[in-house]
Amino acid sequence: MLKAWSSGTHKAVAALMLGVACAFVPLAGMARNQPSVGGQEAIRIEQLPPQGRQTYALIRQGGPFPFEKDGTVFGNRERLLPQHKRGYYREYTVRTPGARTRGARRIVCGGLQPRTPDACYYTSDHYASFREIIE
Repeated sequence: MLKAWSSGTHKAVAALMLGVACAFVPLAGMARNQPSVGGQEAIRIEQLPPQGRQTYALIRQGGPFPFEKDGTVFGNRERLLPQHKRGYYREYTVRTPGARTRGARRIVCGGLQPRTPDACYYTSDHYASFREIIE
């Protein structure tokens, strides 16, 4: 025999269904169907912090870069980026306002031509995660 649902049960089921439906609806302003690295959504150039846009422009110009380590080989030891031979990736500092050091923000680009990379990735957490930069 079927038991009748109380109005509280109806509300709980409706809330659950709404929650499931919302999980599949993209939020306004988020990239849709964009490539990702390690489950992270891609990021458009205009979504980068202003210092990230400046660094990206310097990469495309070929420098000059403000930090000695900028443009050096990035080893991808974390293995979060697609695998390539050593020397494929190069890292660049994204300034962090108020930081006395290089901070945690970087852009890592891959390719044989540093000024015209195959792909670039942004990290705000010192290589713990990456988001592919798309134009």
